[in-house]
Amino acid sequence: FTSVKLWSLRRHLKTHSDDKRHVCHLCPKAFRTAALLHNHVNTHTGNKPHKCSECDTAFVTRGELSRHRRYKHTLEKPFKCTICEYSSVEASKMRRHVRSHTGERPYPCHLCSYASRDAYKLKRHMLTHTGEKRYECYVCQARFTQSGTMKIHVLQKHGENVPKHQCPHCSTFLSRKSDLGVHLRNLHSYMEEAVKCRDCEAAFHERYAFLQHRKTHRSDKSFRCAQCSCTCNQ
Repeated sequence: FTSVKLWSLRRHLKTHSDDKRHVCHLCPKAFRTAALLHNHVNTHTGNKPHKCSECDTAFVTRGELSRHRRYKHTLEKPFKCTICEYSSVEASKMRRHVRSHTGERPYPCHLCSYASRDAYKLKRHMLTHTGEKRYECYVCQARFTQSGTMKIHVLQKHGENVPKHQCPHCSTFLSRKSDLGVHLRNLHSYMEEAVKCRDCEAAFHERYAFLQHRKTHRSDKSFRCAQCSCTCNQ
């Protein structure tokens, strides 16, 4: 992190500190800065001081208001990728996107060899270890650890009532056309900058082909059955 302003650097340095001296008087939570505490207290009181000038919506933080205006009113995407034509409303989404070019996965699982480009996907992955089933089928109330598994279940078990959209490039089926669009953009769109394999000299301009190739390098079987001697890659 770099900044032209000293106060911005000092504020950033607090994100690396475990010192949380600002304690909420309504719950046990504590925060590094008074501003973070103030925003948190507003979630208790319902106070939303940041009001949109274009509509009646109000928000707890200035950042939430700024994000709302870009999504709903200005449609501005100020964060632009220097490698491809992708642009984003939020800086966090841009950082995640850039990792699709660099291959960086800074969020590793401490229980297996899995690593993710973003914290959300790591949190979702951890459910495979804890066994927590937070996703419920709206038809039969069966529960699943991941939303993707639930969608597959809905297609396979209740498919006669669900529209099916098959990817023209692979065997993936998706229940919504919008999901198919996301799938095509993320996995099958052409990338100007080729993604290089870290274990050999192969390079790919399509993320799906790269992921399929990576499977050929999986030699470690990290997942062991507790009942027998079976070990698996996934």
